[in-house]
Amino acid sequence: MEEMVYLNDGLVEREKAHISISDHGFLYGYGLFQTMRAYNGKVFMLEKHIVRLLEAAEIIGMGEEVAGLGLVRACRETLEANKLTDARVRLTVTNGDGAELPWVEAGGMPTILVTAQPYAPFSEEKYSEGFKVGIASVKRCRQNVLATMKSINYLSSVMARIEATENGLDESIVLNDGGFVAEGGSSNIFFVEGKKLITPSTENGIIPGVTREVVMALAKGMGLSVKEGDITPDAIEVFDEVFMTNALIEVMPVVRVSDAEGRMDIIGEGKPGKVTKKLLAAYREKVKKETG
Repeated sequence: MEEMVYLNDGLVEREKAHISISDHGFLYGYGLFQTMRAYNGKVFMLEKHIVRLLEAAEIIGMGEEVAGLGLVRACRETLEANKLTDARVRLTVTNGDGAELPWVEAGGMPTILVTAQPYAPFSEEKYSEGFKVGIASVKRCRQNVLATMKSINYLSSVMARIEATENGLDESIVLNDGGFVAEGGSSNIFFVEGKKLITPSTENGIIPGVTREVVMALAKGMGLSVKEGDITPDAIEVFDEVFMTNALIEVMPVVRVSDAEGRMDIIGEGKPGKVTKKLLAAYREKVKKETG
């Protein structure tokens, strides 16, 4: 079966989908995206992901044009057309085709692209082992408004992921320009201390993911104290547990962290902790209730 994608006005075979060489997303990274996960043929928290994209679109001058594009419908149609149940769904919206600098203007006809591909999640063995991560050399800028949204100018995250792979690690921890922990290369990060759950605040230059929001709500429902704040890299090893979140990995334990000198610190007992496992179970239960 030919893979189908949703491009602008409707579904088209992937091999026949073409985007203009004058598209501002291609030329300048002027656009946004959301990565989502489908279970049993339904995208989990789809509407929330769309709201996040629309909020960011408003900030970068694309709000009015993007708001009426039927993005929820486009995502659902793409998933159905490919007859997928468990899938990775990506929605990309750019400022569209237009003039080059210095005549670039916001408010053109946006380009919409939705792709849906089979997703093979990490094995349960990996969740039992946990991630090994390292401190990335790339930094987040706290004052940059783009740091808080999923812009397709995603180079710093890409470089952090490449660095992790080259060092034989599962993911990176990205610091901001103040030296505080921001997030993972493509994930949010949480720290457990007793009955307290701590995560970097939005002021640290993070992208506040939908999964992050879900996990924070679940933690509060479990009676945990949830706090957003500043975490230094030196403090990571003293926490009882560390885990990372995004739509694809859900809630992934972190058991070892490599510092800038390559020294590997063990988190807690060097295995996934009780709080992390409870939150993963609670997250999956919520997914099951909402997607069937």
